[in-house]
Amino acid sequence: MAGRIEDYALIGDLETAALVGRNGSVDWWCVPRFDSPACFASLLGDGGHGHWKLAPVGNRACSRRGYRGDTLVLDTVWESLTGTVRVTDFMPPRQGGPRIVRVVEGIAGRVDMRGELTVRFDHGSVVPWTHALDARTVASVAGPDATRLHCGPGAGEPVVTADRTTFAFPVTAGQRVTFALGWHPSHTPAPPAPDAPAALDRTLAFWNDWAAGLRYEGPAREAVIRSLVVLKALTYEPTGGVIAAATASLPECIGGRRNWDYRFCWLRDSTFTLSCLLRSGYRREALAWHDWLVRTVAGDPADLQPLYGVAGQRRLPETYADWLPGYENSRPVRFGNAAVGQFQLDIYGEVLNTLYSAVRAGVAIDGQVWSLMAALLEYVDKHWREPDEGIWEVRGPRRQFVHSKVMAWVAADRALRLARVAGLRTSVRRWQALRAELRDEVCRFGWSEERQSFAQYYGSRRVDATALLIPRLGFLPAHDPRVLGTVRAMAGLEDRGFLRRYDEVSNGEVHEIDGLAGAEGAFLACTFWYADALAATGRPAEARTVFERVLDVRNDVGLLAEEWDPAEGRQLGNMPQALSHVALVDTAFVLDGTRRRARTPARRTAVA
Repeated sequence: MAGRIEDYALIGDLETAALVGRNGSVDWWCVPRFDSPACFASLLGDGGHGHWKLAPVGNRACSRRGYRGDTLVLDTVWESLTGTVRVTDFMPPRQGGPRIVRVVEGIAGRVDMRGELTVRFDHGSVVPWTHALDARTVASVAGPDATRLHCGPGAGEPVVTADRTTFAFPVTAGQRVTFALGWHPSHTPAPPAPDAPAALDRTLAFWNDWAAGLRYEGPAREAVIRSLVVLKALTYEPTGGVIAAATASLPECIGGRRNWDYRFCWLRDSTFTLSCLLRSGYRREALAWHDWLVRTVAGDPADLQPLYGVAGQRRLPETYADWLPGYENSRPVRFGNAAVGQFQLDIYGEVLNTLYSAVRAGVAIDGQVWSLMAALLEYVDKHWREPDEGIWEVRGPRRQFVHSKVMAWVAADRALRLARVAGLRTSVRRWQALRAELRDEVCRFGWSEERQSFAQYYGSRRVDATALLIPRLGFLPAHDPRVLGTVRAMAGLEDRGFLRRYDEVSNGEVHEIDGLAGAEGAFLACTFWYADALAATGRPAEARTVFERVLDVRNDVGLLAEEWDPAEGRQLGNMPQALSHVALVDTAFVLDGTRRRARTPARRTAVA
């Protein structure tokens, strides 16, 4: 049985990632890249759907664990009456195929270890032919996929059966035993066994060198660098695309149907991601994300999608994996994401805002990019009055979502600013008129007199956490009474200090907005946005309290999923979630700026 969502730590090689539980079991691994089928899928089922456990005999959870410094190398320690052992898990930056390396090291006394490896290709559905090649090597193959397990000296001889491989061995103080599991296409030769100590040194050096580039010295620096390491780990190095999370179908409601595949790149996250990387000092990664975006959205603006694959692929059909029971019986298990076919007006604003942010950071604007931006805005001009599914990708009816209209305003505003930067005047007057019309309409139809707040959609009295972004986007200043009223109204979304995305109002058993049954947890990114808005509207102490409250629910290795269940005290949704960590970094910078301004004495004006 899988552990709690917060029981998992992440390891990765910048092309794929794996989740390791507190019990020493690798329960999730997609190969050869993030959006490939999993060969370990027990996270969404049981051990028979693929896993690799390595732990002391009889021990379930570790005594302690943590990443080694500012790296993605995980150390897990078990202490027992007979001794202490440490298992170090990591994935070396890609040289050839993907592989997981596990190093067992005796710290004190003697500990009897046991390992169990079950490989199941195609999300746990395909049982491979597994056989021992020699006393230290085990191969598994089925169709296009193959794995090769290399066991180092001291590991004993693996016992291979039809459905699994087991091994048992003692480890004493000072002894090291290594294992490496690699994937390769079945029609190609398997890569040789790695030099585990050299691979560990190389992996540590890579992450330490990368982390040293952080440009932040404010409060919660440890949380900031860990979040940035997570963001780097969720970046597909060959293309620069950043996935939303490493997992699929982890539920937003235990036992419910809100189970989505997040192993793709969302345009809605583009501005947040670019800004986070630039302000933190990671310009190379920011520009790689920008370049991914420009390549991906090129073409007819009518074909713009809310999400894409890591290589920019467009077809991501949503399918059900009926053979998997789901995480804690949360069904259906989905792979692919049907939101790819939705109309989301907000993404046009996200793309133009991202391009504008890149230009401000010194990226040159060429004729092709300008033509792309102009085409996107022309499309917005023709279609902004249409209802859409909105940023939250609702599966209920389309509506006139206020955030979507605000982002259409952002598209017009950023295009105008870019025109000034580039010295271009084409269609400027029409864009100015569009921007003014959008602002007027949002302020007229998106405002709820009853709630004294911007609403979720036209004519509604319900509030939505996306309205917290209005001052950040420049639609209205933070001191505007309508912004202040909106921030006050967010108290209606609070649940034990955390913020939900929107009002949970159900019509019978189905949520009236998103068309799905069941509730969900508090959304962590929205809670960070709340802290940002509190700081911007002159409530910095409250903002810090909210920020620290979210820091407190990170797991023991500093990771955040998408949501938090305040009643049950557990994380929900896919793990780790890029947007949660991006929002953490952004809020840290906001609060550090507020703190610095508060400490800077006001300048006195000389009187003649």
